Amino acid sequence: MKKATVLSLLVLLFSACNYGFSQELKLNDLEYFETQGVNVLVYSNLFTGGFNDEKTAGIELIHHGVRTAQGGAVRLSSTPEQWDLVPEIPTRKVDKESKSIEATLRYGDYDFDSRVVVTAKGKGVEIAIFLDKPLPKELEGSAGFNLEFLPSQYWAKTYLMDGRINRFPRYVVGNTITRPNSEKLKQFKGYVTYDDRGTGRFIEPLPLETGRSIILAPDKPERLVKITSHEADLMLFDGRVLAQNGWFVVRSLLPAGKTGKVLTWTVEPNAINDWVRDPNIGFSQVGYLPSQQKVAVIELDKHDKPLEKASIYKIGNDGKATEVFSGNIATWGDYYKYHYVKFDFSSVNTPGIYYIKYGNFKTNNFLIENNVYDNITDATSDIWIPIHMNHMFVNEAYRVWHGEPFKEGYLQAPPNTDHFDLHGQGPTTDTKYKPMETIPGLNVGGFFDAGDFDIETGSNIGVVQNFVKTWEYFKPLRDQTFVDEKQRYVDLHRPDGTPDILQFIEHGTLNLVAQAEIIGHMAQTLSNSVLDNYHHLGDAASITDGLPYNPNLGPYEVAPDGQSSGVKDDMWAFTSRNAGLDLRAATMFAATSRVLKGYNDDLSARTLQQSKRLLKEATELLAEQPQDSLGWRAISANMTTNLQLYISTKEQQYKDKFQELLWPALDKNVSFTILTALEAIPHMDIAFKEKLHPYVVKYKEYIDELENDNPYGVPIGLGNWARSGTIVSFGTTICFANKYFPDIIDASHAFKTSNWLFGRHPYHNYSLVAAVGAARPKKVFYGNNRADFSFIPGNVAPGILFRKPDHFENYDDWPFLWGQNEGTIGGNTNYLIFGSAFKNLVK
Repeated sequence: MKKATVLSLLVLLFSACNYGFSQELKLNDLEYFETQGVNVLVYSNLFTGGFNDEKTAGIELIHHGVRTAQGGAVRLSSTPEQWDLVPEIPTRKVDKESKSIEATLRYGDYDFDSRVVVTAKGKGVEIAIFLDKPLPKELEGSAGFNLEFLPSQYWAKTYLMDGRINRFPRYVVGNTITRPNSEKLKQFKGYVTYDDRGTGRFIEPLPLETGRSIILAPDKPERLVKITSHEADLMLFDGRVLAQNGWFVVRSLLPAGKTGKVLTWTVEPNAINDWVRDPNIGFSQVGYLPSQQKVAVIELDKHDKPLEKASIYKIGNDGKATEVFSGNIATWGDYYKYHYVKFDFSSVNTPGIYYIKYGNFKTNNFLIENNVYDNITDATSDIWIPIHMNHMFVNEAYRVWHGEPFKEGYLQAPPNTDHFDLHGQGPTTDTKYKPMETIPGLNVGGFFDAGDFDIETGSNIGVVQNFVKTWEYFKPLRDQTFVDEKQRYVDLHRPDGTPDILQFIEHGTLNLVAQAEIIGHMAQTLSNSVLDNYHHLGDAASITDGLPYNPNLGPYEVAPDGQSSGVKDDMWAFTSRNAGLDLRAATMFAATSRVLKGYNDDLSARTLQQSKRLLKEATELLAEQPQDSLGWRAISANMTTNLQLYISTKEQQYKDKFQELLWPALDKNVSFTILTALEAIPHMDIAFKEKLHPYVVKYKEYIDELENDNPYGVPIGLGNWARSGTIVSFGTTICFANKYFPDIIDASHAFKTSNWLFGRHPYHNYSLVAAVGAARPKKVFYGNNRADFSFIPGNVAPGILFRKPDHFENYDDWPFLWGQNEGTIGGNTNYLIFGSAFKNLVK
């Protein structure tokens, strides 16, 4: 007998033994299939298409605590990309008697419906696909059932297809073919994700293996899954061929010309007998002040029995660890999937190096020292922010982060254009510029929004306002960045004699004031015109060719003088007017004019002029709209604009209007508005502070309610984007409230935000701020270098993402899910304010 055959039999025997210990899956009250160590979710999270389709929907497998598979659905391609069509799911039925969940999947573009029925079957589930009508002709050979597996949990592991052994590749490999574009199915809203370079053909991956039965990861029992197809071949694809965020895909094509039950899979995830998730001991990776409260939150599997005590060990100068404290565990209770207990070790206050020991589990080390928070914002201000300066060449020692992007400038977006990043140009341009005409002077200043390279005007407005607040309240004189606007050059770690924050304010303002002066109002965004350069990873300067588009040239042709090209890669300015956005810009310009006075007097005068003009025009425009149609953001912007103009000009009309708007806003939502009111205190009389007093009391009640809501005492979000930003704003508000009302708001509440950011949160205990955390910050983030499985120092992750109905997650081995791993320029400058306020508080 050949060695390979013997090995196959041994592996299969090993697999069978594991299955023998598994328990049967049950349909639970939360409407998913469960056994100890395995959850199979069936359309608990739905596809939404376009921007929101990020590998977080369909039939999903949470395997021994990690969501390792998703996307289970009828799909129209073998390795679906973000902008491929996704099915609507108009109906979902749960039948507890038959232990099944049924969903209808519909592709409206093709008038194609299918039904997926998932039924508990022994140690796994049966997935059956039903068609009431045969496949549409144009979907024959394209429509199939897919289930996608997380690459980082499977690469370097083995798999068996019909007994043939192979290994999942660490980096994408495999064969492809090309096909005529005429055979390419529609993508979302008609977008195209690829550049065919004039060939007229698109790439199609070929399967790595084909068979009727596949066993994934028999060498790793906690990831072992067996899939058997009863009517059609299984094909294994590597989705990373077309996109770095692709997953491994197991797929079977639906047959042509058939109805009824047309496809059946049996999916058996291995469940390790009596598996219990390791405790997640949440604590601050950055460390603690000797005097602060120190409470670890320990997240436990509900099958785990809480221990009575935990201990603190101190590491001596000789490297030996000694137990210095042992304390009782206090029960908090259940929160979604897990049980939570707390361990208070506040009495440990001697400076030193420590770790926590809970049963057989111990954490990495952390510090207790008076200086632990001194540098928590340095990586953000020294590295992350300057790297995101647009229209600049950014250098760091031997490394170039990016060249100067978008030298060709920005074209006027054509009317009636929908954009893949959720923007749109209305029926007119709202400017004097013709469609596809270059708008001069916009390629200056501004900041990349996030993991992509556009200038989101709303975000940039907030960013400059954040810089202004940081400067006015805390005056950080830190100078570690060389910025030369004339040379369009930035060099990290090189002081130039000017506080960095002033240069950041100037850089952001240059682009925004250019929009106001040249366009006449604020653009929605300055963004990519074609999708295949929007999802660009790498040097921002290589997104476009740096040459203005010339319609008289052929595709990819360069003019004889080298000054233009036929490449349609120029960025577009989306210029539909939004009065609310103009109001927000007016707020920012009013504040910026104060800071720039004496530093850049010309820019200071221009911003004040634009602030007054935009406030007047936007107010008139909003007055023409029904008041009940005005969004909360527009009302808030009007309020804060008047406050900033009053601070800048001391004109009574602005003060009166601010107070007219403030008190009703506080009555409506105190937690949303209170920070603006607190920021106004230094500029108002004593009566203002006295009138604000009961609202601060009400805000204290909100803080207390959070203690009962979750074991961390912070406002945790449950949406499609994790809520670190809200938690950061929460911490900033507490810092300001404590400053002005210390008898009501205790400073200790601010540490809830720092603890959350630096490791005391669900799922894992890693710091959510890149490179900040003594021993264990997160390793990967969704930045423009995400394809390198790396990070940009100082990036703040959105954090712990909630997946319905009860699962929190934050991948630290897979950066490509923006809802949990993408830091934004708005969020990171909010963190700069919090960090500055927090450092000021702890002093």
